Amino acid sequence: MNRRELVNAVAAQSGLETKQVDAALRGFTDVVTAVVSKGEPVAISGFAKFAKVERAARMGRNPQTGEPVKIKASKKARITPLKGFKDAVMTPSTAPKLDKGVWPPAPVVKKAAPAKKAPAAKAAPAKKVAPAKKAVVAKKVAPARKAVVAKKAPAKKAPAKKAAVAKKAAPVRKR
Repeated sequence: MNRRELVNAVAAQSGLETKQVDAALRGFTDVVTAVVSKGEPVAISGFAKFAKVERAARMGRNPQTGEPVKIKASKKARITPLKGFKDAVMTPSTAPKLDKGVWPPAPVVKKAAPAKKAPAAKAAPAKKVAPAKKAVVAKKVAPARKAVVAKKAPAKKAPAKKAAVAKKAAPVRKR
């Protein structure tokens, strides 16, 4: 699910407009990012905990040579799922139920197909000509396939020559 799909699903579930949901989602991400970047954790009970983790410098080992290597201090973002979220993921029957039509989204139907059929339906003789063209196209496709096979045949002969050389070499080995 990408951002647009998330906004549409939340809007359908909550009954709000998509612009309001999008603004709320942007505000949420901005606030969480700003607070966590300062070093303060953000916990949403039953969902997740966002925190900044600072690792001290330490000594490690190169796995190939075994020699000690100094590892620099680093800062990482850590997102930890909490118990309510984990339980819902592991047992889907405990997950919140969505309203019908929220997820999965309805498939998008493209309207380009009827435009292709319109020129063929203009005149009755055109319908009779269209099957003849299809037959000609089918005949043209078949020789093209044979041409591809003909190109492959010389490639098969080349390994046959190598096999002949190998047969000549075989009697020499027997003596």
